[in-house]
This record gives sequence, C-alpha cells and structure tokens, in this order.
Amino acid sequence: MQQFIIFVRKEFLHIFRDRKSLLIIFALPIVQILIFGFALTNEIKNTKIGVLDLSKDVQTATLIQQLDASKYFEVSLLAKSQQEINDAFAKDNITLAVIFPENFNEQLSQNNYTQLQLIADATDPNTATTVVVYASNIVQDFMKNMNTAVAAPMTITPEIRMIYNPQLKGAFIFVPGVMGMILLLISAMMTSIAIVREKELNTMEVILASPLKPMVLILSKAVPYIIISFINVLTILLLSVTVLELPIKGDLLLLFGVCLLFITTAISLGLMISNITNSMQVAMFISLVGLMLPTLLLSGFMFPIENMPMPLQIFSNIIPTKWFFIIIKDVMIKGLGIQSIWKEMMILTGMTLFFLIVSWRNFKIRLE
Repeated sequence: MQQFIIFVRKEFLHIFRDRKSLLIIFALPIVQILIFGFALTNEIKNTKIGVLDLSKDVQTATLIQQLDASKYFEVSLLAKSQQEINDAFAKDNITLAVIFPENFNEQLSQNNYTQLQLIADATDPNTATTVVVYASNIVQDFMKNMNTAVAAPMTITPEIRMIYNPQLKGAFIFVPGVMGMILLLISAMMTSIAIVREKELNTMEVILASPLKPMVLILSKAVPYIIISFINVLTILLLSVTVLELPIKGDLLLLFGVCLLFITTAISLGLMISNITNSMQVAMFISLVGLMLPTLLLSGFMFPIENMPMPLQIFSNIIPTKWFFIIIKDVMIKGLGIQSIWKEMMILTGMTLFFLIVSWRNFKIRLE
C-alpha cells in the first residue's frame, strides 16, 4: 500500500510540475463552460411525437395524419392517457405531445373555435421551440384548408406548454454537453500520456523493477487524474448553479456517482491509448482529435442523433459521452432516479472494464 501511495504522489508531482498541463486542466473547463453556455445555439430537423386523442373524430384523425405525413414529425405514440405521455417524456421517447380535448369536432362545429395542447420537452430549448413552431404551422395549414369549405371561419388555438425548462434557457442543453466533452477530453488526454511518457523519459525501468503488479501500476496512474477531474466536476456544477442559474433537480449524490463513473471511463480510455502507443505526440493526437470530433458530432450534444443516417446512429453507441449526456440530462434537469438511468450506467461500466482489460493486456512488463 505504501508503494502504491508513493506512485500516486509521484504522479501528482508530474502533473503539478507541468504548468501547461495545469492550465489545460483548470482553465479550459471554466472558459468552455462560459463560452458554450452563453454563445452557442442549436437547431433540429425532425422529431418523434406522441398523440393523446380524447375526441377521436374525423377532424383529429385528419390532423394527426397531416402531422405524421409531415417530414418534420413521426407519430411514434398513440397514447391512451396523460400518464403514458408523461412516461414517454421521461424515457426520451418523444419530444412533443399533441393532446386533443374531448368533443374537439363538436366545439369546432358549434362554436367555430377550439383548442389543442402542444407539450414540448424543453431540456433542449431550441429543439422544443422549433418543433412547436412546426406543429403550429401545420395546425394553421389545416385550418386554412378547412375554412375553404365552410362559410364561417373556424379557429384552432394551440395551447403551448414547455416542460422541464419552461424559461427555455440554453444552459439546460449546453451544460450537460460541455461537461461530458470536458471530462472526456481532459481525462483521456492527460492519462493518454501517463505511461507513454515513462517510455520516452526512460523511467520505465524504475517502474518495471517495482514489485507492483501491472494492474496496480495502471490504477496508480489513474487515481490522481480521477481526483483532479472530480475537482473539474465541482467547478462546472458550481458555475452552472451560480452563474448560469441551472438548478440540479435530481439527487446530488447520484449525480456525483455518475460523474465519477464517467471520469473513470474516460481515464480508462486514456490509459488504453497510452498503452497501445509509443510516443506522447501520437497519444495526444489520438486522444484530442480522435475523441473531440466524435464527441462533438455524435454524442447528441450539438446534433440530434435520431436525425443522423443509421450507420452513424449505430456508431454513436460507442461514444461514451452519448450515454453520459443522456444520464446528466435525466438526473440534473428531469430529476429522475437510478431506475431511469441504470442501463446507461451499465454501458459505461462495461466500457470501463473493456478499456482496463485492454490496457492490462497491452501493458509490457519488459522493455523492448
């Protein structure tokens, strides 16, 4: 145990001697969380919707058909109750719900006026706004076509409600995304040079001469970065709550546990890169370029995955940030518990074990 602690202490000294690394570790999260939180916007092309038709008449059937025929929407749920709609929102199965009241057609025929309800998942405010506008436009087109055949004009007024983020703050989408990107890049990038640095500095002999087993050596490399990355988590959450006014609705301990799991996944990935490469430049290139682009494009943070071609949707499943992004949104913004995110947590745990096993199998106990 004493030798393990000595190795951990040595890793801390390596980190704190390198001022550039320290700048990346501590300054980059602050700069990125502020820039991404305030400056960037997002958009969406189409989405899945749920319909609760309490009227079940000719007019509602026609409007549902027009919504489904639109290139913007796919009716994926014909709900029988409000609870089904709520469950679909909690599971991220739908982004928009259209609710027709009872006697929709009768009110329209007798009073020339009726309402329908549009409920949008506003955890992504840009997506919510866009799909509500698309749905409202389709309702207006439906009214125009209907009014051409009647003497008195009829009016359908959409009653719009945003759930989870009624104020439509952009921070609700950018904080979880930026948090995942920062933790993956910094944790993986810093640890990717941990072992390969020993090879380049010719200090690998000292490590290999120690009585510690390869897996213990690998874990001793990971511990300092886990602690430092967790400080980044605390910094990001503090900025999110105080500066961006993003509330944490879920359990704080669960949130910390999820962040710790993701940090471990990212560090395990970095250690795997470090074990399969022979120079710091290659390790940095793989961890920076090889992880940044997939994280930005395929994690669901900037572009909805459901709008991507099927091969990219399948490929996105191997991006750890995709699962972390889903978990953080569910816990922080929706306030859901572990029963809603256990599948994503199991996937991250499986990835972590895979990366550690590959690192262990590729750790060479003899110098070439």
